[in-house]
Amino acid sequence: MVLTLEEMGFQIVSSNHESAPGQHEIVLREDNPLSMADKIATFKFVVRTIAQRHGLHASFMPKPFPGQNGSGMALVFSIWNQLGDNMLVEPGQPYGLSKLAGSFIAGLTKHACALTAVTNPLVNSYKRLGNSEVERVLKGWSEGNRSSMLRVPALRGIDTRIVLRSPDATCNPYFALSLIMQAGLKGIKENLPLPVSMDEDISGGRVPRNLGEALDALAGDEFIQTVLGSHTYNRYMEIKKQEWDDFQYYVHPWEFEKYLTNY
Repeated sequence: MVLTLEEMGFQIVSSNHESAPGQHEIVLREDNPLSMADKIATFKFVVRTIAQRHGLHASFMPKPFPGQNGSGMALVFSIWNQLGDNMLVEPGQPYGLSKLAGSFIAGLTKHACALTAVTNPLVNSYKRLGNSEVERVLKGWSEGNRSSMLRVPALRGIDTRIVLRSPDATCNPYFALSLIMQAGLKGIKENLPLPVSMDEDISGGRVPRNLGEALDALAGDEFIQTVLGSHTYNRYMEIKKQEWDDFQYYVHPWEFEKYLTNY
C-alpha cells in the first residue's frame, strides 16, 4: 500500500502497526486543505484496492471489534504566513501559543458537538468514542490529557500544531475539513480567548455520545448549517436521521443474548 501510494506521488511520513488486530496507521505529509481532502479520498480507494488484490478487506470502520481500540483519523492543523512563519506560536503568551491559535482552538471547541455529526458520521463512530483507554471525547484541548478531543503537543517553534483526534475516516473529508476550518476561522474573527486547558480543568463537557445526540447538536448550530449550505444540510440530516432510526428499531444480537431467556 505504501509503495503504491509513493508511486502515485504521496509523501508518506510513517507507517506502523497499531495496537488492535490487523490495525495499521499510515501518516500522510501535510498539504493544503483541498489537496489533503483529495488525498484522503484517493488513499482510501488505494488501500482497499491493494487489500482486495491480496484476498483481504481493508475497513475504515471506527470500531470493528469490541474490547479493542477503534480506528480514527487524527487531523493535524498548522497555520503559516507567506514568510513561512508558524502563526500558532508566540513566546510570552500562555502555553507559548499565539492569540490566533487560542481563537482557532476556541472556535473548534464552541462548535465541537455539531462538528462531530460530520466528522463521526456513523452509528458505529460512537462505539469508538468513549470506549477505550484513549477516549478523545472531552470537549476542549490539552497538552497531555489524552481524553481531550484537541491536543496541542508540547513542542513549540516550527513544530507547533493543533491535533483534532476525534474524527474517523468514514467522514466525507471535504465536508469535515471545510467545517473544521470555518469553525476555527470564526473563532479567529470573533477574537475568542484560549479556553482553559483540560490539563487543569476537565469540566467543559464532552462530545455527543451517539449519532442521535450529534444530529441534535447539528440541528441547533446555525453556523455549521450555513457552512454546509441548506441543500447539503437538509439531505445530510434526512439520510442520517433515517440511519439512526433504522438502528433504533432494529433488534440486535446483543438484545437476544441479554433478554431472550431472562424475560
